[in-house]
Parts: sequence; structure tokens; C-alpha cells
Amino acid sequence: MTAREPAESRTTPSETRTTRSQTRTTTPTAPATGRSAQTATLAEIAREAGVSAPTVSKVLNGRADVAPATRSRVEDLLRAHGYRRRRAEAGRSPLIDLVFHELESAWAMEVIRGVENVARDAGLSVVLSESAGRLTPGRTWADQVAARRPHGVVLVLSGLDESQRALLTSRSIPFVVMDPAGDPGADVASIGATNWQGGLAATRHLVELGHRRIGAITGPSRMMCSRARVDGYRAALETAGLPVEQDLVRPGDFHHETGYRQGLELLRRPDRPTAVFAGNDLQALGLYEAARELGLRIPQDLSVVGFDDLPVARWMGPPLTTVRQPLTEMAEAAAKLVLTLAREDGTPTNTRVELATSLVVRSSTGAPPAA
Repeated sequence: MTAREPAESRTTPSETRTTRSQTRTTTPTAPATGRSAQTATLAEIAREAGVSAPTVSKVLNGRADVAPATRSRVEDLLRAHGYRRRRAEAGRSPLIDLVFHELESAWAMEVIRGVENVARDAGLSVVLSESAGRLTPGRTWADQVAARRPHGVVLVLSGLDESQRALLTSRSIPFVVMDPAGDPGADVASIGATNWQGGLAATRHLVELGHRRIGAITGPSRMMCSRARVDGYRAALETAGLPVEQDLVRPGDFHHETGYRQGLELLRRPDRPTAVFAGNDLQALGLYEAARELGLRIPQDLSVVGFDDLPVARWMGPPLTTVRQPLTEMAEAAAKLVLTLAREDGTPTNTRVELATSLVVRSSTGAPPAA
């Protein structure tokens, strides 16, 4: 934006009120000199940064021909001044950015399918990014998104730091977190699933079959969904009057290899569990491999429950009992929400949504072996 472009106003929380039915914005009166409040702000930012107004405009528009130090200085001043572009003037690209912390499994494919379904219906394309296992994308990613100006961003098991949030907010690029790794904050829209209830249902099913020594292979402790599933597992045991044996709870990372490795550790014990809640389907697949290597039959010698209900679960031998997490529906909900935020220039009525999980009983669970 140059100094001759239409004026914009900055608002404070006391000046703007958003409801379901309407958005009311108070706009400051332009100065008597004839310069708009927005022009004065851009000029002020340019003076403080020691650059020209066109350079500030380049930063605002995500242009690449600005030195990194200059861009950082201008961005800091834009945040300090509370500058925010109006969505109508943002010139969005027909894109949705979809960001994974890891992009390597059938789990991710279910999420991609859901976002693609919504994007296709809206005439948009999807840009995929991966943060290489980090829970927060790098600064380069944020600059690239600002330059692309998508309709919005869906982050999966990821989050944003304060500077990244400020950068997207200043560009009026809404974002939604699906299955947040940690607490995303009260002002961040998120879509999740009832992970605690799923862990409870999985373990209760095993208890009702007569199992008393039930192991668990967890997910990463830094992820909220993993902690909730294990808490559900513990709650089911405690409700049934069974002890939570910490030696039977093995740390995992939601990968097949860990299910295999931790499965061997559990099943080689002289007092091995008769059932294991694997935490997710990929770890259950690794546990199957460990059981076969040790000559144990499923479910005659060992019952197994997974989590997610990936397509592969029904083709495992035997088909896997698992907790269905509606991944495609969660992704669709996240994409729809981010497009709603892009259209309505406001915060969602419900900032946190959890979709229900359900137990799918197949052939991998049965009564414990006779003593």
C-alpha cells in the first residue's frame, strides 16, 4: 500500500465489537490536514524505521525484495502500532495453507483428504508444508505465507509463536489449529477430538473382557492428545479398581517402530500384560509385529486396541479393534472454520470444537488366556 491508497483505520478492543449477527467498527476521524489516519500511520512507521513509505508497502505486501533486517524492523513497528490490513483489501490467493509437524503416514492422508474436500468445493487449492517434527514452523515459513496471502492456514499438531501470530494477524490471514499439541490459547480457534473418552472406552472394553494386566504404549508426552488418551486409560483402570502399573506404561511417539520396540519390551516380561492399548494404529501395527516375532497369537494370547481407525486397521491380521478418531471430518471442520473466519472478519462463536470418538470392535480383542 502506498501513501495514496485508501485510508484504513486501526481499532482497539474497546472500539470493535463482534457478534454472530453483525460487526460494528468505530473508525477514527481523519486529521484536519486532509491526510488519512492510515497515511499518517504508514508515514510514521516509515520515519521510525528509517525507510521510505514504498518499503513499508513492500513489507506489508510480502514482497521479497526487502533486506531481512529491514523487514524485521518494519514488522516490529507494524506490531507496535497495532497495524492490521482490512480483509477486503488483502487480495487473497485462492489457497489454503495446510501445515503438518510431520508428513509421513496414512494419518496425514486422512487429514489432507478432509481439507481437500472443502478446498475443492470452494474453488481453492491446498499448499502443504511440514515443520520437520517441530511444533512451531520456522520464521521463513511465516514470511512465505504472508507473501502467498492464502484464505487461511490450518495447522495440524502444530502452533505459532507470538511473532508468527502477529504477522498473520497483520495480514488478516486467519488460522485454525487441528488437534493442538498444547494449549493453543483462548483466542485461537481449534478443532480436536474426545481423546480422553477414547482412551477410557478402549481400556474399559479390555476390562470388560476380563483383562486385569493391561499395558499401554503412549504417544509423545508433549502432545495434549497423547496425554488425554493415557489419562483415559488410567481412569478406566482406577474406576474398575485395578492398579495402574507404571512398568506397563511405555513411552511412545506414534510411530510403527516404537510400537514394535516397546512391544518387545512389554511382551518379554515374565509377567507380561494380556492386553495392550497401543495409543494409535501405527504403534498397534508395530505391536503386532513384536507379538508374531515372539510366537504370540492375537487375540488368543494378547488383545490389542489402537486409536485412529486408519484404513489399514481393517486389513490387519486380525482386523484391529480401535478407537475411531474422525480425522477427515476434523480436517473438514477446520478448513470450513478458517474460511468462515476469512469471510466474516471476526472471531468464531465456538473457538474450541471437539468431535466424538467411538470404539470400533473387530477381531484383535478377546478374553484373556486361561491361567
